[in-house]
Amino acid sequence: MLERMRHRGPDGGEVRRGDGWWLGTQRLAIVAPDASPMTGTIDGDAQLWLAGDGQIYNHRRIRDRLGLEADGGARGDVSDLDAALRLFVREGAGAFEQLWGAFALVIAGSDGRFAAARDVLGIAPLYWARRGETVLFASELKAFDEDWRADVEPFPPGHVWTPGTGLVEGPALPGSGPVLLASRDPREDPPEWVFDALRETLVRAVSQSLDVAAPAGVLLSGGVDSSIVTAIAARIVRERGSCLPSFAVGMAGSRDLLAAREVAEHVGTDHHELIYTAEDAIALVPRVISELESFDPTLVHSAVPHHLVAELAAEHVEVVLAGEGADELFAGYTHFGLHESGDELHGELVETLAGMHIGGLQRVDRVAAAHGVEPRMPFLDLDFVELAMAIPPEWKMLREGRPAKWLLRRAFDGWLPDGVLWRRKEQFGQGTGMNTVLREHYGALVEAEDLQRESSRVAPPLRTREELAYYRIFAAALPGIDAARNVGRFIEA
Repeated sequence: MLERMRHRGPDGGEVRRGDGWWLGTQRLAIVAPDASPMTGTIDGDAQLWLAGDGQIYNHRRIRDRLGLEADGGARGDVSDLDAALRLFVREGAGAFEQLWGAFALVIAGSDGRFAAARDVLGIAPLYWARRGETVLFASELKAFDEDWRADVEPFPPGHVWTPGTGLVEGPALPGSGPVLLASRDPREDPPEWVFDALRETLVRAVSQSLDVAAPAGVLLSGGVDSSIVTAIAARIVRERGSCLPSFAVGMAGSRDLLAAREVAEHVGTDHHELIYTAEDAIALVPRVISELESFDPTLVHSAVPHHLVAELAAEHVEVVLAGEGADELFAGYTHFGLHESGDELHGELVETLAGMHIGGLQRVDRVAAAHGVEPRMPFLDLDFVELAMAIPPEWKMLREGRPAKWLLRRAFDGWLPDGVLWRRKEQFGQGTGMNTVLREHYGALVEAEDLQRESSRVAPPLRTREELAYYRIFAAALPGIDAARNVGRFIEA
């Protein structure tokens, strides 16, 4: 299993064994480059080990609260995962509710203690398979042996599992409670402090994402979301005396590539770009589907350029900021505009957030991990998510003078050229030219009779000839995986 995960951690691997358990990890050193691949500590007579993925943003506050900064030689390494392990030693499985960040963690001890946990949004990937008394965990579907794959499913976000307690639900998903800012008439324009709060909270989230020892850059698609992240990050990095690297890809003359160049020039990044052909994209699809672990056409369309931009970024940096999450928080997708009431819209936004871990987040994670870089998504910082989901949903609805994501655009008025800030929403695959190229080529590989005969191989059924072509590649790359359980699919194919 560990060998199949080598791409996720080029900075070293480590294995630990105990009575009834085995842990292995491949590490990408971001916060503490000199720390060992696996985090360990001693609690009395017991040795505990943590294998983890992602980042704990409040690790410094945890260390301060536990008094670890003044602990001298007994302090151990200074990584964020070390702080999580020390908190677990102090407070048991309840420690995971206090972690703020994107994480998937498994802890095992020589005294029999064992726990697994995942962040509430499912930003960090984690799958598991249970058979009798045996439970397996891994970051990707491909890690599991083929004879175990029928039992594999996503470990639920926001949950903790221990052998003694079983699966225990943790913090509620932001937005699943009442809308806290609904005291004002949502038909009126929001007060100025709403825009100030959105701007200040996102700036803080971007700054936190850049709190790394490794080189960092930004994936600049040319859309409004990644452009806002780029504008913020460029200011922060410039104040620190450096220049932010930005990365963009597209077919010659594509709208995304042109917009990315305009943004890079406007905010002053060290811009890198790659131009590719339709033939390049078509040839990449089988590899991308294997990386992506999905056959959903929308994800495949965006994963091909994402593969190329991650590959380009990996030549220069180890951490990349991405604009994922804004559409889900501010109703950026076309189908969100069909709702006639705020309650209906808010309900779908919550449902969409809950499904991101096997949708857009899966694309961002898998493609970046395939190139040994770590993605960070400031829009999904929990402070920002909680604020965005507390805003009256009526303010997010389309109406005259309020295009999709107008709240976010208005908050950053003046930070970007108007042509980019108020640019009409396009999927990543549309702006790069991928949708038409891939749909035509792969759709032509399947006959209409094939789709009619084979569509029911998956639940819900396959919808287009293109989707069936992708499913065939997926099934060959990951034989035995239950697609209905593990593959999220967008409303439109």
